[in-house]
Amino acid sequence: MSIGKLSSWGRYPRFPQTGHGIGWRSELPGELARVAAEHGTLLPFGNGRSYGDSCLATTDQVLHLRPLDRFISADWQTGVIRAEAGVTLDEVLRLAIPRGWFLSVTPGTKFATLGGAVANDVHGKNHHVRGSFGCHVRRFGLVRSDRGRIEVAPGDADGLFAATIGGLGLTGIIDWVELQLMPIKSSLVDVVNIRFDSLDEFFALSRELDGQHEYAVAWIDCAARGASAGRGIYMVGDHAPEGGLAYDDKPKLSVPLVPPISAINSVSLRVFNHFYYNAAKPGRHPGRVGYEPYFYPLDRILHWNRIYGPKGFQQYQCVIPESAGGAAIGDMLDAIAAAHSGSFLAVLKRFGDVASPGLLSFPEAGATLALDFPEHGDATAKLFANLDAIVRAAGGRIYPAKDAHMGGEFFRACYPQWTQLEALRDPALCSRFWKRVTQA
Repeated sequence: MSIGKLSSWGRYPRFPQTGHGIGWRSELPGELARVAAEHGTLLPFGNGRSYGDSCLATTDQVLHLRPLDRFISADWQTGVIRAEAGVTLDEVLRLAIPRGWFLSVTPGTKFATLGGAVANDVHGKNHHVRGSFGCHVRRFGLVRSDRGRIEVAPGDADGLFAATIGGLGLTGIIDWVELQLMPIKSSLVDVVNIRFDSLDEFFALSRELDGQHEYAVAWIDCAARGASAGRGIYMVGDHAPEGGLAYDDKPKLSVPLVPPISAINSVSLRVFNHFYYNAAKPGRHPGRVGYEPYFYPLDRILHWNRIYGPKGFQQYQCVIPESAGGAAIGDMLDAIAAAHSGSFLAVLKRFGDVASPGLLSFPEAGATLALDFPEHGDATAKLFANLDAIVRAAGGRIYPAKDAHMGGEFFRACYPQWTQLEALRDPALCSRFWKRVTQA
């Protein structure tokens, strides 16, 4: 059953996807075979929170798995749950928080699905403590066009577990996931916010405090120039020892429509960043906040991606090895300033050395920087080429789940294990991203 057009969260590149609805897991093998027979290849599609073209099929035909939103089992004594791939992280939290459990790793949106979190091996503010999402996946179900339905667990003989974690939905259709949660005593988070004036100060704070806290992340004012360049706010946090176990169901604001032009421009960026930075006073300021404003600030505004206008936006996220982190990120901020560009959402943090289980998992020890840019055609392409050159020279790499521009040579150099994934790729599945980076 066709359910209309779907797109990536960045709404760039613009290749509307025809979604074929899946209501029950029992339908998966038949629908996979039918769509593959009619169109050649396809791709699974969750809740559309991937930014670039990794969720876009080369044929623009996808199996829409969001309706697979049922819990299969839950052991609230051990925190082990099993749920269908279309269940969102928010739906997990709705059940888990009142029972004293939280996601061991969560990205910056709670609206990603379990299947998408596995396929992109998402990471969070506590990578230095708990690694990536895949570190907490116990097993999952996979439906392949050539093997039917199989169960996959760590240490499997054919390597499908490692290939599927961070495998961008290419090894088969994930139909359920078994996940280990972590215990909490409160849904509140004890935070300390510290304003810093330079990248050197950020790295000093990170080295001092990351290891003392469960969560650590920083916001960077990438609109700042001259002596103010590299300033930002460093934020650490821990689950509070008390305060109740309340799921946050407050009403959300919503962006009702796509404006004719992007609301993000050099003027609005400078104004927002100036006031956001100066709202934080010098010194170390402890506080206690709800989990949603700490982990999911943008989720409080539904459809926020619309503010970028009809052309959409791209996110640029890279990781730079520890030895080159400060200098390379400084060079990136200089390049952004020289291009008269910027991002109001500029996130900087340091990954730890916990190994990710996936062949193509993005995190590695070092500093990661993520920025959102309105799509401006050639100007954006030129800026990204300059940023790529800095990342390559520093020995870094780009996050496939956020990418819409990376060249094939760069990708293959950054992810040499791509050939192992290709050998295990389901022949009925292919994305525009995979075609771009493996065949060019």
